[in-house]
Amino acid sequence: MKNFGFSEMVLVNACKIEDFGLAMASHAGDVLMMARRCAGLDEALDGADLVVGTTGKRLDLAQHHLRLHLRVPCLTPKQLAKKLAGKEGTVALLLGREDCGLNSEELALCDMLVSIPTSSDYPVMNLSHSAAVLFYELAQIESEHADGCKVEMASGETQALLREKSVQLLRETDYPPHKVDFTLIMLRRILGRAELTQREARTLLGLIKRILWKIVSEREKNEGSGPECD
Repeated sequence: MKNFGFSEMVLVNACKIEDFGLAMASHAGDVLMMARRCAGLDEALDGADLVVGTTGKRLDLAQHHLRLHLRVPCLTPKQLAKKLAGKEGTVALLLGREDCGLNSEELALCDMLVSIPTSSDYPVMNLSHSAAVLFYELAQIESEHADGCKVEMASGETQALLREKSVQLLRETDYPPHKVDFTLIMLRRILGRAELTQREARTLLGLIKRILWKIVSEREKNEGSGPECD
């Protein structure tokens, strides 16, 4: 991590870092010691404008129709770096456990997914190796766009409001309740890959609010114009 100029590490529900861990970190021990510790993922992701999840798991046919939407589409590290180039904001790169990666609930919190292309004979990489590949590609953003003008990406707060108002819109239009969670994950991924600026996100939020206002106003109008009782 430190090799590529990154230093802000957040550990979720981590074990105690002892002498062996510091020895393995070598000259990056300061990054490990200064890491922010959080009890849960929601706390760790607080303040992030964009959450990028990592996955190396490839689903078999039995899982294909049930959970494929959680793991695709995926960007390559190079594609991710290209999307983030010229953007200003806080990006959280979410790395999973060494043995099993990120679970379905954790992947559902991600705005984008990134996966390193590997051989189908042995697709899953060691966590530290995966992190190194990702950090290398992301480090190229600063070196190649150091003097360029940056655009403010949509804030995490604005995107959370977009999702909240989208839920209200789904309910107002009698959207099937059992499809809401699935649809929200799809919406989150679409918005994440859309590279919305803060202004674009605020405009979209205003549009959804206007639609909601119109639906509620028409319903109240119709309810108020019902037949009078004798």
